[in-house]
Amino acid sequence: MRQSLLAFIKSFRSFLWRTFHKDNPKLPYIIIIIVAFIVVVGGLNIFIELTDELSNDVLAQYDRQITDSIIAHRSPMLTQYFIFMTDVGDFYGYLIVLILALIISMVFFKNWRYIAQTVLVLLLASISNTMLKRFIDRARPGIEHLVSVETLSYPSGHAMSAMAFYGFLIYIFYTFKMNRWLKYSIIILLLLIILSIGISRIYLGVHFPSDIAGGYIAGLIWVFFCILIFNLAEVFRRDPEA
Repeated sequence: MRQSLLAFIKSFRSFLWRTFHKDNPKLPYIIIIIVAFIVVVGGLNIFIELTDELSNDVLAQYDRQITDSIIAHRSPMLTQYFIFMTDVGDFYGYLIVLILALIISMVFFKNWRYIAQTVLVLLLASISNTMLKRFIDRARPGIEHLVSVETLSYPSGHAMSAMAFYGFLIYIFYTFKMNRWLKYSIIILLLLIILSIGISRIYLGVHFPSDIAGGYIAGLIWVFFCILIFNLAEVFRRDPEA
C-alpha cells in the first residue's frame, strides 16, 4: 500500500512538473482553463444564492432604494441615451456589431473563428435566459415603463446577453497582440457598454437591480464556460494524446 501511494505521489508530481513547466507550450491554456473553471463554479453558486433570495424583504428593499436613486435622475437627455443603449443590447444592435466585427476580423486577422465563438456564446446566453425566465417566473417592476416589454423579469436578458457578448469580446481583445493603449481603450469601451445596458433597464423601469445582477452573473458564467471549452479544445488540438 505504501509503495503504491509513493508511486502515485511520484507520478502526480511528474505530471505537475510537465504541466506547469515554463517551457510547456500548453501552459497558458491550462492556466486559463483552471481560472475559468473556478469562476464558473463560483458564479453558479452566487447565481443560485441570489435566485434563492429573490423573495427576501432585504433584497426587495435594496431593489427599491437603487431603483429610486436611478430613476430620480431621469431627464430627456438621459432617457434618449439609455433608450439608445438598451437598443444596442437588443437584436439589431448585436447584428450591427457582429457585421462590423466580421469585417474587421476578415480584413485584419484573416480569421472568422472568433466571430463564430462569440455568436455561440450569445446564442447560449439567449436560449438559457429564456428558459430561466420561464422557470423562475418573476414579474416586472410595477413602476412606469419607458419602453415596452413582453417577457418576464429575472434574469435580465439584456444584462445577460451584454455580459456574454461584449464580455467575450473583451476576452478576445485581451488575447490579441496589438497596441496596448488601443487594446485597453477598446476593453474600457466594452465595459462601459455592458454597464450602460444594465443601468438602462433599471432607468427605463423594466427591471429590478437584482435582475441585472443575476443577468450579469449568468452571462459571465457563459463567458468563462466557453473560454474553458475553447481552451480545452486548443490543448487537445495541439496534442491529441493529451
